[in-house]
Amino acid sequence: MDYNLQKGRHSVHSLHYHLVVCTKYRRNLFKDDKVIDELKMRVKRIAQNYEIRVDNQEVDDDHIHILFTATPKSDLIKFVNAMKGATARAITNRFPQLKEVMWNEKFWSPSYFLATTGEVTLDQLKKYVENQGENGEG
Repeated sequence: MDYNLQKGRHSVHSLHYHLVVCTKYRRNLFKDDKVIDELKMRVKRIAQNYEIRVDNQEVDDDHIHILFTATPKSDLIKFVNAMKGATARAITNRFPQLKEVMWNEKFWSPSYFLATTGEVTLDQLKKYVENQGENGEG
């Protein structure tokens, strides 16, 4: 099994995630390229504070998809909360016209979607682990 591995001081890891965050009541806040660019720039900047590397991000009218790589020390919940809070404040301050579209001045939905991604499927990994005893390796 081959992984794209990263090395830390005391670990070797491959931690990749897919995050989706929607606007409150799916309001279409991301129609302006300047707003989108500001959002993407701020997400990358905030991620650095949490030892997270943003690999890709794309924005639709009412949500953002972020693919990122983390370390074992990364605090994912703090990152998500900081990202949502800081981007909401910065974007509504820079683009006050968005408040007309927002619901009760709420920018992001309180919920989000976060999934691990991998270089192999879960079924492949299960088979690999199951075969370790058979090969005398595990």
